[in-house]
Amino acid sequence: MLRILVLGLGGICSAIGALSFAVGAWGGLWLLGFGLLILLGTLFERRYHRNLSAPPGDGWLPTGERFKDPTTGEALEVWYSPHNGERRYVKQ
Repeated sequence: MLRILVLGLGGICSAIGALSFAVGAWGGLWLLGFGLLILLGTLFERRYHRNLSAPPGDGWLPTGERFKDPTTGEALEVWYSPHNGERRYVKQ
């Protein structure tokens, strides 16, 4: 739901920016760029491209935490990287 709202906001900003720039308002170029940045950032967000079915690999340690994802209902296990503090969630 939030993703759809953010995509809508990016689309509206891009459209208004493009129209403003088309009629000669240079400020519309900033709004167009901002809208495109929102759209591209939302569409290519990193967490949607990560494979959750396999452990992350070398250097990662399981924390022992397990929980049920409230949106999908799947059981997930938490893995931790001591190098940078990043956490990843892997399907059990």
